[in-house]
Amino acid sequence: MLGANVLAQVPDVNDFISGMKLLLKPGGIITIEFPHLMRLMAENQFDTIYHEHFSYFSFMTAERIFAAHGLTLFDVEELPTHGGSLRIYARHAEDSSRAVGERATKLRAREESAGLDRLETYASFTGHVHETKRRLVEFLISAKRKGKRIAGYGAPGKGNTLLNYCGIRTDFLDYTVDRNPYKHGKFLPGTHIPIHPPEKILETRPDYVLILPWNLKDEIMEQVAYVRSWGGQFLVPIPDVKVYP
Repeated sequence: MLGANVLAQVPDVNDFISGMKLLLKPGGIITIEFPHLMRLMAENQFDTIYHEHFSYFSFMTAERIFAAHGLTLFDVEELPTHGGSLRIYARHAEDSSRAVGERATKLRAREESAGLDRLETYASFTGHVHETKRRLVEFLISAKRKGKRIAGYGAPGKGNTLLNYCGIRTDFLDYTVDRNPYKHGKFLPGTHIPIHPPEKILETRPDYVLILPWNLKDEIMEQVAYVRSWGGQFLVPIPDVKVYP
């Protein structure tokens, strides 16, 4: 049984996993992929928290939930997708043909060392998020006071979380662009920032391009490398505010 980027969107995770338990044949394997909570927190990826996601999982949490429904996680892969994801492998608890592997044991130990089993770890994450907001807004205020023009690149879900939380609207960001033609002529929800085709950047020649899908920053900077021809720079907000020439 396969599932990629679906577990986080399930409103009743216990019902969902109990259903998988019922469907899985005696010697079968479940493999599920989801964003890794430890990476989200360690790299300050708070903008990936948005309303279609009901849950965010550490490996330890996934272990406990699956175990409650008679399923054992025996292996795990760490993936680069979505800023860092896990692909877990589960079997029936009574299926002894696959022992719990070293990757699962080591990741559980790393999560314990990172404090993911302690409430204060999650409380401290709030402070990191607040500071990121301050740094980004401070940079944008300084740039606008110097008369700089700032455009966005991308119209992803994570971008809407970031912009609305930080209060960034058209007073800071002139517009954003996206390669998806179905988004052209529309506006970002909440901030009402207009969405244009990527060619808009060539027309207006902004001083900074704020990359909203930061997980694709290298690809995007290569696609619009012409920004550098007029001295423009790229601004990446996560995990920390950073300017790329």
